[in-house]
Amino acid sequence: MNSKYTGQCLCGEIRYSVDVEPLFAGNCHCKDCQRSSGSAYIPAMLFPEKNVLVSGEAKYFESTADSGGTHKRGFCPNCGAQLFAKFSNLPGMLGIKAGTLNDASHYVPKLDFYVAGAATWDFMDAQLPKKQGSPQG
Repeated sequence: MNSKYTGQCLCGEIRYSVDVEPLFAGNCHCKDCQRSSGSAYIPAMLFPEKNVLVSGEAKYFESTADSGGTHKRGFCPNCGAQLFAKFSNLPGMLGIKAGTLNDASHYVPKLDFYVAGAATWDFMDAQLPKKQGSPQG
């Protein structure tokens, strides 16, 4: 895979590549992302799903997002690493967790969002714009 954006899960059972630039890149600080990642936020990129080539099959867990819509988190059924996200309010899009990139330097966040729910120990980049809630609102 010689694409700019390539990545994989911990065990390598699931790999992906993308040849287009993300439509969005930002850090989500909502409570769901904190719980699912075990960290302060999830660094996320959003691509048209048709442009993401995936080898291997992710298993998805569905929950209700802060927006009220559904949020499906895709993870490797073998090692448990989270790789992908699908949102009911963004059909045809696929979120990719930036921590799964083979070269994480390609991730350039443009925004911190859902900062109203950020953990008190979460130290955000002061230079990034902040949104209290959804990046769409």
